[in-house]
Amino acid sequence: MEAATEIQPSSKQTQQELTIAGPDPQGRRDPLDRLIVALDFPSAEAAMDMVDQLQGTCRWFKVGMELYYAAGNSVIERLRERGFEVFLDLKLHDIPNTVAGAVRSVAGVGASLLTIHAGGGERMMRAAAEAASAPNAPRLLAITVLTSMDTAELSAVGVTGTPAAQVLRLARLAQTAGIDGLVCSAEEVAAVREAMGPAALLVTPGIRTAAADVGDQSRVATPAQAIARGASMLVVGRPITQAADPAKAALAILVEMRTAN
Repeated sequence: MEAATEIQPSSKQTQQELTIAGPDPQGRRDPLDRLIVALDFPSAEAAMDMVDQLQGTCRWFKVGMELYYAAGNSVIERLRERGFEVFLDLKLHDIPNTVAGAVRSVAGVGASLLTIHAGGGERMMRAAAEAASAPNAPRLLAITVLTSMDTAELSAVGVTGTPAAQVLRLARLAQTAGIDGLVCSAEEVAAVREAMGPAALLVTPGIRTAAADVGDQSRVATPAQAIARGASMLVVGRPITQAADPAKAALAILVEMRTAN
């Protein structure tokens, strides 16, 4: 298989011309429903400019803490008005009552997915799940171990064992608490998929093309590797948003995802 960086579709080609979208003869999911582009920008204006540059090459955008704290609910509303799905990555981690209140506060804004930290414990996650049972509330994803952390960093905060062991421990706890899905790196996603079953929603960040700099990430994989290991959806930021042609970079990743599984 060619690496994504070797695919050179014109940024003016549509996903239909590249046979990315629509039914797949082998029954594979549409990659446009599996790619989440991270809008890690300090302002709504910069984020929406990137949305414009992507020229319809994606359906999902991630709004994280940087953008949400700068622009609030209005940026989610703007994305929803244009028909996009929103992954609200706030990584909520506090006492159960506070996290439940935060889930209720964002329930009506229109995000489809919302993250909480599995490290907050079972009671916190149960409280969040109960709050998310309201109509129009987002599905919850539990953060396991940040992709920037390795064994040494886990040890420094008092967690013994490998990141993989901690991810599985937290994944099982989240499942017990009634959380819809998990965020885990591509290094652990195969083991989590085996443990959680085929229906689990597993979102994998730390995605880099073969030629990309890993930056501040420690546990990374290519789009094809992550899909093959069992990821449901991929979160991709800098390899797309810092590319010279973001739409071209996104299309290359979609092509790689289409042929991966």
